[in-house]
Amino acid sequence: MRYPTLILSAICMLFTAGAASAEKRVAFVVGNGAYKNVAPLPNPSVDAKAIAATLRNVGFEVVEGSNLTRDKMTERLLDFGKKAQGADVALFFYAGHGIAISGTNYLLPIDADIKSEMDVKLGAAINIDLTLEQTMGDAKVKLVFLDACRDNPFAAKIKSNSATRSVNVQTGLAEMKSGEGTLIAFATGPGQTALDGQEGGNSPFTRALLANLTQPGVEIQQAMTKVRAQVNEETSKGQLPWGHTNLIGSVYLNGAPAPGAVAAAAPAAGASKASDVELEFWRSIKDSNKPEELNAYLSNYPNGQFRSLALSRIASLESGAKDATRNLSTGIDPATFKEEANQTTEDQIGLDKGQRRDVQRRLTGLGFDTKVSGQFDQATRGVITRWQAARGYPKSGYLNRLQHKALLTEIVAAAPTASSDEERPAPKRRAPSTVQAQPQGQSQPPPQRQHSNPGPDPAGAGRFIGGVVGGMLR
Repeated sequence: MRYPTLILSAICMLFTAGAASAEKRVAFVVGNGAYKNVAPLPNPSVDAKAIAATLRNVGFEVVEGSNLTRDKMTERLLDFGKKAQGADVALFFYAGHGIAISGTNYLLPIDADIKSEMDVKLGAAINIDLTLEQTMGDAKVKLVFLDACRDNPFAAKIKSNSATRSVNVQTGLAEMKSGEGTLIAFATGPGQTALDGQEGGNSPFTRALLANLTQPGVEIQQAMTKVRAQVNEETSKGQLPWGHTNLIGSVYLNGAPAPGAVAAAAPAAGASKASDVELEFWRSIKDSNKPEELNAYLSNYPNGQFRSLALSRIASLESGAKDATRNLSTGIDPATFKEEANQTTEDQIGLDKGQRRDVQRRLTGLGFDTKVSGQFDQATRGVITRWQAARGYPKSGYLNRLQHKALLTEIVAAAPTASSDEERPAPKRRAPSTVQAQPQGQSQPPPQRQHSNPGPDPAGAGRFIGGVVGGMLR
């Protein structure tokens, strides 16, 4: 009697696989960073390439582009619109500059030269609402991810050229409501700015999407809860992704869980106790340029939350890929790359405590995390050295006038506001807890957290300490 049962099971599996492969999935993925009329952004094209590769791995046909002009971006959108007609899932991802004027959001091509509201309205920017309606309108499921909440570099120009009347130009993007069958996710809340991340890497929002969006058997809204928790944790609560959803069913990008999987997953809840240790381990080596440190993470957590990110970074380091990095030297005095810095040159700048805090906040905003204390201790000196090495400046851990000026010219996403707490020891990291799903059609609040109490793991602790020490010595 077993054989007929096995045959029927095999037939069912074949039909399920055939149905999955027949699903039409199309994605638009673009990253704009090499802007011609404002300072460039380090990472959008890197973000777009990583997202495109991830989506192709789960069956998406991807219309991809990096650093597109207005005309080239329009071409890609027309192509995407044709391919997305009748799609089961249409996905839209954009990384780069965006702008909100009077509550309407626009994406900025790299040749945008916006001096007034009229420039935007006459087509220098791309209206997001119209774009989504025209390209994804008849798709069954519409997923929109906007990593476009960087600080708006055109806001000051628009305001200065609109002296005769009031123009509402927001710092970040404006709130958007999703239609039926749609999920919209922003890198941060309405009117706020998001971090771009360390040069040559991914932004915190994109990094969290890569880690969670295509996890096997994870429903999209559960994945976004994890994305919010990860970004909130990694940015020390300085950035919280925001979203709005009107999905009318469960959406899985990498296979629905098998029957009984939910019940079987219950014992695994205990495994989350190790997430505190894993997260601290990952933080200690995530920006490392040493493959052996990333491999140490994979050895300790072969199925860890950041496995795909570790493998991707190792591959990038081993291939020596330089095309993922951005040239930030435009407009920098050439002498900056030659003049040495020491305690004397730094004293000549005359930085007071507030200015030192500003330096520390800027370094953190650029992805070189450091404590904002107003004191240049040994840890801060190490971070300055890493920043100098990344920019090609002489490495010393001290600043001179040229390097300080160069740091001030770099675009930094909004960091947490300074407070008296900055000089206090940072609180212990806590693992994000499970958050109940919000009712459909409502904005999603920050995830609530619970204290976790990870059990002992002597071997893991040894490797973790080694990773931390290695990170401090870089």
